[in-house]
Amino acid sequence: MSKKELVVGTSLVERPIAMLVQTAGRYASELHLQMDNKNIKSIMGVISIGNLVGHDVVISADGPDEEEALEAIVEFLS
Repeated sequence: MSKKELVVGTSLVERPIAMLVQTAGRYASELHLQMDNKNIKSIMGVISIGNLVGHDVVISADGPDEEEALEAIVEFLS
């Protein structure tokens, strides 16, 4: 399992949440956003978190492509 802590940047304001879910869906690994431990492959899971901009979050990935998946999500949220 790989994890990365980050502060969500303002780029999330410019990109729809659906794009985050689509990005996560490209990977076989389980992906979770720790701020209520939501599954970021679920649009309802992400929407239920609310506004993430400026918040500290931990992204975790577990699976065969976890490093690539984690990097893609971190890049998306930065």
